[in-house]
Amino acid sequence: MDKNTHKSQEVDKQQEKETKKEETKATKTQKNTQQAQTDCQVLEIKIKELEDKLNEQNDRYLRLAAEYDNYRKRTLKEKSDLIKTAGEKVLVDLLPVIDDFDLALEHIDKASDVEALKEGVKLIYNHFQKFLTQQGVEEIEALGKPLDTDLHEAIQQMPAQSDEEKGKIVKVVQKGYKLNDKVIRHAKVIVAM
Repeated sequence: MDKNTHKSQEVDKQQEKETKKEETKATKTQKNTQQAQTDCQVLEIKIKELEDKLNEQNDRYLRLAAEYDNYRKRTLKEKSDLIKTAGEKVLVDLLPVIDDFDLALEHIDKASDVEALKEGVKLIYNHFQKFLTQQGVEEIEALGKPLDTDLHEAIQQMPAQSDEEKGKIVKVVQKGYKLNDKVIRHAKVIVAM
């Protein structure tokens, strides 16, 4: 019996070992399952945080896009209004010159002194020149100057009287003008060749 007891004890020990192994396996599996559940919960929390952050960024983007669209519409309207009324100041400043012309026309039939009439027209011309200067318009110097195609348009050539005159402007047919250093009308000129 000693042998049987010994075998029985060995079998019991073997079963105990297997039971412990199974318990250890079950414990490990349970721990792994718990760890996996914990990891899943952590990941779900992170996913929720990222979704919230994405929604917040999306909201900011939509608001910014709406703000930009409103800004664009507002500036287009302001630009349109500015274009509509841009000439208003110029026209208001021109009205005194027109008043001078009205006054001259009113007195032209009654005028007996031609010199006074000439003087009145010269005054109106000077008033108008002053107005143009205030607006940034200046006449392009041409007579006696060398031809500059950026400023002048040669419409005719004529023989030069001297070598010094060659390539220079001898007559201005139509004056040219610049507005704030930008040519708005080229001077039409005759050039000696």
